[in-house]
Amino acid sequence: MGWFKRKDQGIFTDSKSKKDVPEGLWFKCPKCKKITPKDEHETNYSVCAHCDHHSRINSIQYFSILFDDNKYVEINQKLKSLDPLSFKDTKKYSERLTEAQQNTTFNEAISTAYGKINNKMMAVAVMNFEFIGGSISSAVGEKICRIIKLAIKKKIPLLIISKSGGARMMEAAFSLMQLAKTSAQLSLLSKERIPYISLLTDPTFGGATASFSMLGDINIGEPNALIGFAGPRVVKETIGKDLPEGFQRSEFLLEKGFLDFIVHRKDLKNKISKFINMVYYS
Repeated sequence: MGWFKRKDQGIFTDSKSKKDVPEGLWFKCPKCKKITPKDEHETNYSVCAHCDHHSRINSIQYFSILFDDNKYVEINQKLKSLDPLSFKDTKKYSERLTEAQQNTTFNEAISTAYGKINNKMMAVAVMNFEFIGGSISSAVGEKICRIIKLAIKKKIPLLIISKSGGARMMEAAFSLMQLAKTSAQLSLLSKERIPYISLLTDPTFGGATASFSMLGDINIGEPNALIGFAGPRVVKETIGKDLPEGFQRSEFLLEKGFLDFIVHRKDLKNKISKFINMVYYS
């Protein structure tokens, strides 16, 4: 006979006493489906440690990656769109704007700032996809023009990071005007011989691609970013043919000559710094 005999066979846990795991502790990669601690994922620039998938991040996160010691001066924070057409579909445009402002930390789909990147001054504009799909409104166009004017005034290079679905349909022609407006302002920057770097991230489409996003002195992309004018589904339905593998991905565009190079997010700051030192600050 054994020294100890179990009174009850097996160990049972009352299901009511089980504790739920707090939300937000883990990140599940949408590409490889592997799980990583959320803080570890964010420390890795929101890039999957297993498959290198670059998750979408906003202007606050890009500013922290780029600017020295996360120190920068943000400008035109209060500038935001109105509703000039009193537009309404299933919901009033004014209500959509209010909801977007309440659900995000932004007043508009772009944030603009200037500061030092590896000890060299630079102006930076970053689009926020979570704000109505990063769509181009009259306020977005105006903020881009103002950061270009600041770059000209201070004689510092400009970086625009695009992440946009294109023109904001609720503003119709007011939105389309921004394509010409921003392109014209960039031509003034070019006349001053001040470099402009365009970084295209996932996704960059429509009016953004048709204007400022593809007008950089160098156009660069993040890995596997979806970049184009119309989406792949629309293109396929229009031409009635299957699309090449990787169509509209940044690697495909690099191969076809639409991008100058692809940069991993962890290398972004040093790559930008190296370029502006080579062409402007040397």
